[in-house]
Order: sequence, then C-alpha cells, then structure tokens
Amino acid sequence: MSEYKERIFDQLLRQKLEGMGAVLIEGPKWCGKTTSAAQVAASTLYMNDPKQHARNMQLADSDPQVLLEGAAPRLIDEWQEAPKLWDTVRFEVDRRNEDGQFILTGSAVPADTSKIHHTGTGRIVRMQMRTMSLWESGDSTGRVSLLSLFSGSARNVPTMDKSLMEVAYLVCRGGWPRAVMQKPSTALERAYDYLEAIVTSDISRADGVQRDIERSRRLMRSYARFQGTSAPMSKIRADIIDGTDLTMDEKTLASYLAALRSIFVIEDMPSWNPNLRSKAAIRGSDTRYFTDSSIAAAALGVGPKDLLNDLNTFGLLFETMAVHDLRIYAQAHNGRVYHYRDSDGLECDAVVHLRNGHYGLVEVKLGGDRLIEEGAKSLKRLSDKIDTTKMHAPAFMMVLTANGDYAYQRPDNVWVIPIGSLRE
Repeated sequence: MSEYKERIFDQLLRQKLEGMGAVLIEGPKWCGKTTSAAQVAASTLYMNDPKQHARNMQLADSDPQVLLEGAAPRLIDEWQEAPKLWDTVRFEVDRRNEDGQFILTGSAVPADTSKIHHTGTGRIVRMQMRTMSLWESGDSTGRVSLLSLFSGSARNVPTMDKSLMEVAYLVCRGGWPRAVMQKPSTALERAYDYLEAIVTSDISRADGVQRDIERSRRLMRSYARFQGTSAPMSKIRADIIDGTDLTMDEKTLASYLAALRSIFVIEDMPSWNPNLRSKAAIRGSDTRYFTDSSIAAAALGVGPKDLLNDLNTFGLLFETMAVHDLRIYAQAHNGRVYHYRDSDGLECDAVVHLRNGHYGLVEVKLGGDRLIEEGAKSLKRLSDKIDTTKMHAPAFMMVLTANGDYAYQRPDNVWVIPIGSLRE
C-alpha cells in the first residue's frame, strides 16, 4: 500500500518551482496533494502533527518565520491551520529572492482569508491537482499520447482491449490514489466515504455556513443526473425538491454549488468560442461535471453492474471520466478543456485548447460502429464550420471510446482511440 505511483503533476510541480518562490497546491481532498508534494520537498512541516500541533500553533502566532526554516523546497502541510503563515511565506520569498522555496498543501476547505493581508501575487502561484488519470493509475497502456496527436506523430497501434464491465468499474472506482491500490470491493467504497464526508461536513466547512444534510445529499444526486449537460439551476432545483417537502430557492442553491466548487467537488466546463464561417450563435452555458466520475456514481448509488444495465447513465458518467483524464493530460501541455454547443444544435463534448492556439476536437462515446460514426460526423461538421483564415484548423479530431482493439485513424482523418490507450 505504501508504493508510490508517479503522477503527471509531479513534473509540473518541479517545473513551476523553477520559476516561482512558492507553490500552493489545490484540489479535492484525498487526491494526493501532500503525498505528491513530499516527493519533491527537501524538508517538511506537518502543522497538524498531534505531537507538535500545540507548539506549531504557538509559533505560528508568535514567531511564524521560524517554522519556515529548513531545506528548500520546504513543504508546509495543512498551512491553513495558521493562515498567518501565508503572509510569512510571501515575505520570506521576497527576503530570500530565490525560486523554489516553499510548497503549501492542505485540506480542500479554504483558509480563513480574513487573516491574510496579501494576495501573494508574483510570489505564490496556485496549481490545481486532480485525482489520478487512467495512465497514472496503470489502467491505460499509454500507447497514444495527447502530445503525439497535436504534433501529428501519432500512429495506428493495437491496444489492450477492456471489457465494458472493466470500464464501468473504473468509472465507479475513480482516480483516488488509495483506491487504485486496493482490491475492487474495498476500492468501490472510497467514493461513498468521500460523498458522506461532503454532505455531512465539508460542504458546511467550506465557508462556515451550516447546510442541511438531506438537501446536500439530494443536490449531489441531482447534479449526478445532469452530468455532461448544461442544465440550468432552475432544472436542478426542481429535481432536488421533486416529490419531497423540501424547499430551496435558487439563491440557496447557488450558495451550495459555490461551496462545492470551492472544495473542488464540482468543476464545470466553460464553452469554447471559435471563429466560425456560419452565423450560428454559440451557447455559452457551462457543462456540469463532478471532479471525479466516482462521485457521480456514489451520489446515484450505482455500481458497475448497474451501469451495464443503464447504458445512458453509463455514457454520461464515462464522459465525466474522459473529461477528467483529458483535463490532466491537457494541463501537462499548458492546455485547458472546453465544450462547444451552438444554435444549430451542433455539439462537441471536449475541445482541448493549448496556450499556443492549437486545439483538438473530441467526441466521447462508449463505442460501437454507430456511435463512432455519429461522433465522427459531428466532429467533421464542426471542423467545416471553423473559419481557418482567422484561426488554426484543428490539430486533430478524435472519438474517445470506452474500449477497442486498436487506436487508429479513419480515412476521414478522425482518430478512434480507446481511453485505455491514452496518456499526456
């Protein structure tokens, strides 16, 4: 259980420390922030170490700078226990005038910003970490890299085919570092434990506002039902209170969602706005996603067998897992992931857009000739709409599938790639 699996984030953290004085790692609880930071750190301060907690808190109040002494980069875990450390780190970075001095990690619950006087801009940079991708967990062969698709060097390759049951299990297990090292029956419980912590505690701890457990639980279930859609808050609210005596106005719902967003439980996808040849209006509403597909599965109370018996739900949660992995792979190349939807009814599940302006179009499908063909046609329609006199043509078009024997490029240049063969 103690074996460490290398994370894509590890190298990104090393690179960031080469150009910044301090790095704050943010992300969902249990995603491995402290463990990954420890691989890079030269010394560590655990603020909540029970044996040293009282002493650490006293020093943080009376002489915080002494806690920063140690080989750099120095990891300060659970720094938010003493928010004064933020300003001390900022000051020390200025004083030393050297990069790679500190790594801050802690609970997903935000620190009390009323005790912080400086933003840290230019001294402390924020980095978002996610749960593990299939490549990181060892569930992808990595035969096709996102980088090779952008560079045009990708090749047709055989891949290790996964059954739909195996993919359904991965959707429900998620990318929790501890879960990927556990036997399946134990690993599947991880997301339920996470869900319980969210609804009973963390959603209230996010901003100190006490929230109702039943409303929180029903919100999580409703949000799971609308994964991969741009459902408005009015529709989510109606689903939450349907068939109950609960009440919830949209302002209250917005505060619940803001709390979930602040602790990295949900991560909606913004819309992509390309230059088009047509006059179609681009729909700008975000697409709803949890940060890990297993949260949606737990919120719905479904397991792998349930997904096989409900392919519609399976498809939506598989899309959540696919988007999660694409976000991790894109981050490795200074990229972000968007969706596209317009007034002509044309949609694209994911657009991987790099900082240099290059981008790839992705449709996510469980698989099967009919769905793959539908996805390819949709990609071609969007590609034909883009005004390439004003922006790049797509670097690639890809139908990302649940399984398959090969990753290959069709005669129309659309790639068909099983998710179990993709990496950054």
